[in-house]
Amino acid sequence: QVQLVESGGGLAQAGESLRLSCAASGRGLGNYAMGWFRQAPGKERKFVAAVSWSGRNTDYEDSVKGRFTISRDDAKSTVYLQMSSLTPEDTAVYYCAAKRTHGFGGNHLKQDYDYWGQGTQVIVSS
Repeated sequence: QVQLVESGGGLAQAGESLRLSCAASGRGLGNYAMGWFRQAPGKERKFVAAVSWSGRNTDYEDSVKGRFTISRDDAKSTVYLQMSSLTPEDTAVYYCAAKRTHGFGGNHLKQDYDYWGQGTQVIVSS
């Protein structure tokens, strides 16, 4: 079992930055690809970013490319999402997820992830 706890959400102004963290416990993250998803009010949960188990590969949803950076520190069992140039459209609950795989495909498929955190709210005002 892997337990995931997100933190770092909050209120930001447009153009500002936030860094989300996802701390894992229970098992190390060494065999897991990690993803970030977000869910805006009244909308479905959607893929934001993913990082491979090795950390060598990353994947981003088009609207966040160049603004968001996903990274991992397995020594700390933590995954990060650095978000810059925030816009009101980034307002959502952000979820961290873990997928036990050494592959790196289908990152946007929610059903392929084995564990989820409870989410952290990000609100961006204009």
